[in-house]
Amino acid sequence: MTTISSGDKRLERMISNLLRTGVLLSGLIVLVGGILYMIRHGNNPVAYAQFHAEPEIDWSLRAILKPVLELKARSIIELGLLLLIATPVARVVFCLIGFAFERDRTYVAISAIVLIVLVFSLFVL
Repeated sequence: MTTISSGDKRLERMISNLLRTGVLLSGLIVLVGGILYMIRHGNNPVAYAQFHAEPEIDWSLRAILKPVLELKARSIIELGLLLLIATPVARVVFCLIGFAFERDRTYVAISAIVLIVLVFSLFVL
């Protein structure tokens, strides 16, 4: 039977707090953006007879943050979604650092591979 060390418990607690905070914060940001969007555009008439394609989203940080500072609702929602996507990536980075401090080479290697796959899928695919 293996026992969990206090360092492992602390790392697990910190990771769970990171995930919880990231999800709650991103949900709150999306909610604020959604409320602003409904206040500004909720009464706009909808023309169902015509198809209007959604504009393409520029996912660069600069393209999202500048309109957020101007309180544009779509950009606030996009920021919340970006934070939601970044939360598990931050978890993997956090695990990688934690395992490196514990000198657990196996889990450092696994975390590094997972991080490479995540970054590759986010930026290349």
